[in-house]
Amino acid sequence: MQEAQLLVELGAVLLALAVAARLGHRFGLSVIPLYLLLGLSLGEGGFYPLITAEEFIEAGALLGVVLLLLMLGLEYTPQELVDGLRTGATASVVDLVVNFTPGLAAGLLLGWSPLAAVVLGGVTYISSSGIAAKLVDDLGWMANRETPVILSLLVAEDLVMAVYLPVLGAVLVGGAAAEIGASIGVAILAAGGTLLIALRAGPQISALIDTRSREALLLSALGLTLLVAGLAEQLHISAAVGAFLVGIALSGSVQHRATELLVPLRDLFAAIFFVFFGLQIDPGELPVVLPVAAGLALVTGVGKYFTGRFAARRAGVGDRGQRRAGGVLVARGEFSIVIAEIGIAAGLNATIGPLAAAYVLLMAVGGPFVARWAGAYGRGERPITLAEATAAAESEPDAGGQA
Repeated sequence: MQEAQLLVELGAVLLALAVAARLGHRFGLSVIPLYLLLGLSLGEGGFYPLITAEEFIEAGALLGVVLLLLMLGLEYTPQELVDGLRTGATASVVDLVVNFTPGLAAGLLLGWSPLAAVVLGGVTYISSSGIAAKLVDDLGWMANRETPVILSLLVAEDLVMAVYLPVLGAVLVGGAAAEIGASIGVAILAAGGTLLIALRAGPQISALIDTRSREALLLSALGLTLLVAGLAEQLHISAAVGAFLVGIALSGSVQHRATELLVPLRDLFAAIFFVFFGLQIDPGELPVVLPVAAGLALVTGVGKYFTGRFAARRAGVGDRGQRRAGGVLVARGEFSIVIAEIGIAAGLNATIGPLAAAYVLLMAVGGPFVARWAGAYGRGERPITLAEATAAAESEPDAGGQA
């Protein structure tokens, strides 16, 4: 009977996820907040708590994190990483200071430990690459002059995470100051060494797993990713960073074919990851943290918007393109949840989960609306309604990026 209950619950969860995905597609919304809401409804304090499927979902959530970061790495080539850092270094520093500081300060003002505050800073800092990429594609802005600026900032944020997560993991292990320092050093060296291997030996690694068999390629890419992610976790680098670096290492035809094969798996297990995060949070705790989450959303939304404008202006993009760059970067999503999950697993503070969930819900829903609004009117024009903004953004791609 337990096996039958497991199948029934998993089937019901997947069908509910399918409904959420259809709703998101129908109304042009990110599916992340919808998946989080589903998880909230199925956890403790929800409408229908799961009985037997939670353990399976927890294991699936781990795969979801690994696949999210693997696919993120597959979006970049080593040269794109180097170019992104070279061209957007100043704007990336501004981005880090402006958007990490509010979360850090809020955690300290709430009386959290410094480490818990650092986790919250990571939550507020990083934009959602998934939402940003989808917005640029859906709104027809792919050929705009501001799009390379957006991508360079997203690349820099991902590389900051490649340092942030190992350091955070090493500190969470604890111990004496000397032990923590040694753990941090080992984590950074290991992450740096792995990145160097990915940059220098990417073609050789790709050739090693290349094959005409779709099945063999899928198993090779996934097996290599899980192996490196597991080894990275043992070195306190974070499985997510290990998966990200594997994605960077794969190049050429392997990169494109592996992406095509892994997308369905990513979509499935990423959905399960967001549901699992919601399962760990009591919905009754959200109203308590909502004022703080709304304040952080306002401050960091404005901060990210003007960071995007600043970066685009430095690249010589016109006013309208600057607004679009800022608007696209506002949304937070998958990586913020990954960081918050680390804090929850470490037991740093009971409020991290509810606050991060409320914050991401606000930013993942509000960010796309800001992007549509930001690109839909020119300076001096009358304010317009959301419906008019969405219609204008979709019908006027303005490929030149100038107002």
